[in-house]
Amino acid sequence: ILERARTQVGNLAHALKTPLSVMQNEAEAAQGPLSQTVRHQTAIMRDQVQYYLDRARAAALSGALGGVTEIAPSLDALIRTFQKIAHGRAGRGGHDVAPDARFRGERQDLEEMLGNLLDNAFKWARSQVRVSLDAGRDLPEGRLALLIDDDGPGLPDEAMADVIKRGRRLDETTPGSGLGLSIVVDLAKLYGGGLTLEHSPLGGLRARLILPAV
Repeated sequence: ILERARTQVGNLAHALKTPLSVMQNEAEAAQGPLSQTVRHQTAIMRDQVQYYLDRARAAALSGALGGVTEIAPSLDALIRTFQKIAHGRAGRGGHDVAPDARFRGERQDLEEMLGNLLDNAFKWARSQVRVSLDAGRDLPEGRLALLIDDDGPGLPDEAMADVIKRGRRLDETTPGSGLGLSIVVDLAKLYGGGLTLEHSPLGGLRARLILPAV
């Protein structure tokens, strides 16, 4: 029963994506406050649909940890993409992850997690985003930690755990459903890892993503 329910959720989410895209395109072609509201709400709905699609995919992949993915090539591509989107703002992005660092899992899942974390980092950074690898002694055997740092405003201590709950945003005034960090948490847990937020030595926020290593 549970497996059928997950499949139905995935099918329903797929079915909703196309009409939502049509509504958003029509609203973008129109003018006025009503079209702005429609654009905003359809963007939220699309985020929510994507969240449940990701959950359905995560459930389908549960236990399938046989893949091996090189981390550096995915980071290279993602950082280039976000630097273009930033249009020079927070334009200094980079990483020092070694070419032989590998994640035990699917490339699509790695890029989903890193993409959401880099999206937040580039959104809030003033001038710099850095990704580094921590394979220190404090980590359990067979695990690595990817550290995503920015030099943005950061978060107070009491907000660190709260923002990774589903639906919470880093800034409640910013449009969007705030599902990105909770998607990262769900996927990381699927792989036996996790996500925590900390203060960055750059002055902003550090996301520590723990994943299985090869």
